[in-house]
Amino acid sequence: MSQQIQQTREVRSDGLSSTKTTKLVDDNNGRNDEERVSSSSMIARIVWFIAGVLIVLLALRFVLVLLGANPANGFANFIYSVSHPFVAPFFGLFGYNLRYGVSRFEASTLVAIVVYALIAFGIARLATISQSRREV
Repeated sequence: MSQQIQQTREVRSDGLSSTKTTKLVDDNNGRNDEERVSSSSMIARIVWFIAGVLIVLLALRFVLVLLGANPANGFANFIYSVSHPFVAPFFGLFGYNLRYGVSRFEASTLVAIVVYALIAFGIARLATISQSRREV
């Protein structure tokens, strides 16, 4: 618990002055509002950064599968193998036939992109929920 002391000096019309002391007690465990806003904004930025990396990875996978990229290529193989765990929960939605190197429209990857973006939005919003709209 932090404390702040505020002193005000009052001068009356007869020339006498008095000092009034007010003790303000902050119940934020020593953290002011700016520190709270800063830390929650930082959490939101980290969440969006991680989500952005994941969404870019999934978008690359979508484009490579759509164009029928050769899985023997190092880059394509890397993208397929790294993104597979993130897309796998959505394979059963539209029927999945694991065939790389054949051009096809992988709707499960698009669903994964939307779901992970919504999850990131929810987590980032939850981190900044204590802030008013104009502080964000």
